[in-house]
Amino acid sequence: MKPDYKNWMPRGMVLSFAAAFAASAAALCIARLLAGGTLKAVLTVVFAVLTVFFCGLTLWSVFMYRTFSYNGKRQMSRSIIEGVAAYVKLPEGGRGLDVGCGSGALAIACAKRNPAASFVGIDRWGKEYASFSKLLCERNASVEGVGNVSFARGDAAALDFPDGSFDAVVSNYVYHNVPGDRQALLLESLRVLKKGGVFAIHDIFSKAKYGDMQAFVRKLQDMGYAQVSLIDSTDGKFMSRGEAAWMGLSGSALLVGRK
Repeated sequence: MKPDYKNWMPRGMVLSFAAAFAASAAALCIARLLAGGTLKAVLTVVFAVLTVFFCGLTLWSVFMYRTFSYNGKRQMSRSIIEGVAAYVKLPEGGRGLDVGCGSGALAIACAKRNPAASFVGIDRWGKEYASFSKLLCERNASVEGVGNVSFARGDAAALDFPDGSFDAVVSNYVYHNVPGDRQALLLESLRVLKKGGVFAIHDIFSKAKYGDMQAFVRKLQDMGYAQVSLIDSTDGKFMSRGEAAWMGLSGSALLVGRK
C-alpha cells in the first residue's frame, strides 16, 4: 500500500477545464450548423475564443497534474518536499511544526528524517482542497510507518501555541494563499520557534505577494536571527526557471535560518 499525498493540481479542476473545453467546442459546432447570417458570425467568434481558451487551460492543468504527481516521471512535489525536509535536523526529544500540512507530506518527511524527535502538522483543510484532510494525513503517516507525527486543525494567522514551542518550523507553498500581510504571517510562525530553533519555509516570495523580502531578511537579522537567507528554488534546485514560469511559480524560494 502506498501513501496518497494527492496532487497540488486538483483532479476536479482538470476535469472542470476539460468539460468547459468540450462544452464550448460543442457549442461552436452547433452555432455553425444551426445559426445563420450575422448571428452565426458572432457566435462562431465567441465560441471559437472560448474553445481555444479552455483548450489552453485544459492542457496547462494536465501538464501541471503530471508534473506534480508523486508517482509520475517528474515528481516535482516529491523533490520539493524532500528538499525542504533536508534542512531540518532536530535534537533528541525536539518538536517541529509544519504550517499548512495539506496531505501530511512535509511533516511526515521531516518526522522520518528525525526519528528521535516529533512533528505536528496543522491545516484548516479548506473546501478548495476538499480531498485533503486530517484523516488523510493520519492514514499517510500510518502507511509510511511514521509514529512520531500528529495532525490538528489550525490557523496560520493565529497559531494556537505559546511562544517558543518548537525546535523547527517548516512550511511549503502555504502563505501566498492567505490574504493579508504575509510578512506578518511569517513572523507569527517564527513566534512559536524556540531560541536556537531552525526554520525552512518554501513559498512564492515575489514582491507582488510579499513586498521586499530582502528587507525582511535584514529585519530578521536585526532581530537576532542567524544564518538567514533566501534561496532561489527556480534555478534548478527544485525546478527550472522555465517550469516556474509556465506553472505560475516564479519567485519560489526557501527562507531558511535559525532563531
